[in-house]
Amino acid sequence: MKKILLFLLISPLVFAQKTQSWMLGPFQKMDAANPILEAKANTTFACPVRGETVRWEEKDVFNPAVVVRNGKVYMIYRAEDKVGKYAGTSRLGLAVSSDGVHFKRMPEPVFYPDNDFMKKYEWEGGCEDPRIVETEDGRYVMTYTSYDGDKARLCVASSQDLVKWQKHGLAFNNFIKGNRDFWSKSGAIVCKKVGDRFIATKINGKYWMYWGDQAQLYVATSDDLINWYPSTKPKDAAYQPQNVSDVNCVAVASTRLGKHDSRLLEPGPPAFLTKKGIVLIYNGMNYAQTGDPTLPEGAYAAGQFLFDAENPAQLNDRSENYFIKPDRPYEITGQINQVCFVEGLASYKGKWFLYYGTADSKIAVAVARQK
Repeated sequence: MKKILLFLLISPLVFAQKTQSWMLGPFQKMDAANPILEAKANTTFACPVRGETVRWEEKDVFNPAVVVRNGKVYMIYRAEDKVGKYAGTSRLGLAVSSDGVHFKRMPEPVFYPDNDFMKKYEWEGGCEDPRIVETEDGRYVMTYTSYDGDKARLCVASSQDLVKWQKHGLAFNNFIKGNRDFWSKSGAIVCKKVGDRFIATKINGKYWMYWGDQAQLYVATSDDLINWYPSTKPKDAAYQPQNVSDVNCVAVASTRLGKHDSRLLEPGPPAFLTKKGIVLIYNGMNYAQTGDPTLPEGAYAAGQFLFDAENPAQLNDRSENYFIKPDRPYEITGQINQVCFVEGLASYKGKWFLYYGTADSKIAVAVARQK
């Protein structure tokens, strides 16, 4: 009888963490340390666009990217001030850790809107939600989202040291050509794991990237990691699209009825090749009327995709359910309630460190042993 009662008590946790053989995990939240990063009101920055000093990470910090460099975890994270018509401009800060849990921050952002050619896309909403991969020669390529108050647009930048960055512009600039502008976000580039480095790798002569924050997930390819081209179905060249649906992008995955990802899909950390295929951790948003009835309306929980290693547009499998969901106070209540938004993944000291934004307000980490 005691064994039966024990099973009933722990079984919900077991089922929530149930993994398929190809999946990463199970992950355990680091409750003793979480949240590992919170907003700070005493760090200031002379904003070149506003022409005044702002408390650049006073409002919220969330949605980080991470890489392992020289034996340490480097985190590029999104931070918001409290100034402007959008109640805060986003900039990207840098923090470094020797254990993957405790981070020391740089006092000023390393990436931000400036009086440059990207100002019209980045001001005054800002620079959001980075994802970073490494190249064979040690250069870092970052996808991020610019927001001008009208559209979110996927952009690309690069760096040699994670501190000084070169902006390359819109990821789909060559594809857009003139007025063919549309909403785009969240670029997760396909990599291979070499030691603790995640190195962008070509498949069939092209780099690949999963992207989007819609009811469907999309894919794009590139020759140089800078200029990207969404995979699309043939359409009249004279047609001027206004959104992703009009662009007629090829969908590689879709939302599901009765599941945590019933409302939208959005890539998490960069995807990477494994023996079983390409693993992509992704964020799903719940729509209570048609989604998971055990999750609140609008809740963000994360799942995993397995794409074909030879054909990254072919979905071979996906997790039956979420493997992480908002269930801690700092995940349930914040700028946006009920959010675990996974975005950074590090292979570090024989473990997986998964970093995520909590309620769009703080940053937390979950850890799993590597198989």
